[in-house]
Amino acid sequence: MTRQLILASSSPRRSELLKQLGLDFRILPCEVNETSPPGLRPGELVETLAARKALAAAGLLDKGIVIGADTVVALNGQVLGKPTGTSDAVEMLRQLQGTNHEVYTGVALVDAGRREILIDHEQTRVYFKPLEEIEILRYVSTGEPMDKAGAYAIQGLAAMFISRLEGCYTNVVGLPLAKLSEMLRQFGYNVL
Repeated sequence: MTRQLILASSSPRRSELLKQLGLDFRILPCEVNETSPPGLRPGELVETLAARKALAAAGLLDKGIVIGADTVVALNGQVLGKPTGTSDAVEMLRQLQGTNHEVYTGVALVDAGRREILIDHEQTRVYFKPLEEIEILRYVSTGEPMDKAGAYAIQGLAAMFISRLEGCYTNVVGLPLAKLSEMLRQFGYNVL
């Protein structure tokens, strides 16, 4: 019998990505403390937070594979999380326009029955074209950037801001599917 997959996230983007693979899963989001020790590199930060989410959900279960994930944008080593308001979103987009940055997503799998954990992260470089101030303001006024790391959604209107990327596209959306499928395979769960 195939072990049940549990997504420890209420992110509609992560759910859509799992559905894209045709996976059967249930959603069990858990509130966790998202503060982290200072000095963590972006990859370490997302791994820490993804593990925290997966472990919190796994603690409520006696079986299944829990998937936890966390995504951040890093510009010149500075982490940009979700904007705190419209002015914060505008400022983030001003910083990102005309430059390139990295998107990191940490993925943690916890086998709730065996209490085994596997943690990794993916990194993708994203290149933004130069933007006019009016484009930034109009984009922010749509509301799309408000719950997104770095204040943009590559799968939404912000696709027109991105001239190219190096690495995994689904990582930028919020869940690197190639990395996830490899990690699931290590847990004896084959996507195909």
